[in-house]
Formats: sequence, C-alpha cells, structure tokens
Amino acid sequence: MNEKPIAAGKSSFDLINSDILFRELEIRADTVLLDMACGIGRYSMAAAEIINDEGMIYAVDLWEDGIATLREYVSKNNISYIRPILADVSKQLPIEENSVDVCLFATVVHDLMQIDAHDGALKEAARDLRSQGRLAIIEFKKIEGPPGPPMRIRLSPRELDDMVSDYGFIQKGVIEVGQYNYLSMFEVI
Repeated sequence: MNEKPIAAGKSSFDLINSDILFRELEIRADTVLLDMACGIGRYSMAAAEIINDEGMIYAVDLWEDGIATLREYVSKNNISYIRPILADVSKQLPIEENSVDVCLFATVVHDLMQIDAHDGALKEAARDLRSQGRLAIIEFKKIEGPPGPPMRIRLSPRELDDMVSDYGFIQKGVIEVGQYNYLSMFEVI
C-alpha cells in the first residue's frame, strides 16, 4: 500500500461552498458519514464541526500519508467520532452493512474510473448505506480547467447518473457547490 493513489494530496474542499454542501447532505449531530477516498480528510474535519459523538465519521483512503495526517488531527483534537481507516474503497470495508446515513465521494469518482475501482466502490457504498441513505458525489463540471482533471475524464451529471443508477440509486438532484464543482445527490432505492 505504499504507492501513492491518483490525485493523493489534492483536495477540492477549498473550491466548494461547504455551507451548501452540508445543508444538502442534511448533516446533523447524529449523522453517520462515510467519506470515501478522503485523502487527508478535509471534508471529514469540516463535517466534525456538525457531527458529534452521537454520530460517526468513517474516513477511508488507501493513501497511508493521508490517513496518518488525519489520525494526527483526530488525536490532537481529541475527536472520538472520526475513524480514519486505511483501506481500498473498492473492497469491503470494516463498516457494518446498512449503517451509514450519507456516503460522500468528493471529486474522486473520475479517478476511481481511471483505475477501474468505481464498480467496487459504488457496490460498497450501496452495501453500507441504510434504507433511504444518501449518496453524495461531488465532481468537476465538464468545463476546461484547471482546476481539476483533464476534460476527457470529467463526468457530466448525466454520465454520473447513468453510471450510479446501475447500483440501486436514484438521482434526487444536482446542485452547484462552487464555480468548478457540482454535487449529485442520490438515494438508495
């Protein structure tokens, strides 16, 4: 696991409006959040300002340095409800089936597609989410960058919906969360 994953160390968090994001995710103090391919955990850290020890944040990534950074943050700030997990998001995670309220993929689905890991990751999201659970996917708009990945691997909301619907999700809406990014919200069918 020493190899650095695609885009490791980069975060889209500073590009998005987190107030809009967390409102759309319907994050509350008791929410159970799964942050898939979290990197150093910028989204998890921000969610921890809303979620408390009534809830849980599972922050998962294959990048050892990112998880180590998040573990240091959790320890330094004495946060018991963020659980950093070093794991491949395309494999079964050590999370109880049907136990997650919100599963977040923040600008990583296009990368997962490049390494053919999106299938396993979306299956795992479907396994972990509760009935009526919400799948939230932030992606870069299909416009020339920077910032973001090359145009050839960007996903439009329609392309994302076509892919995600195969895993038992229905799109509930697409919301602009920044100049460069959109949020597609899905619900477990």
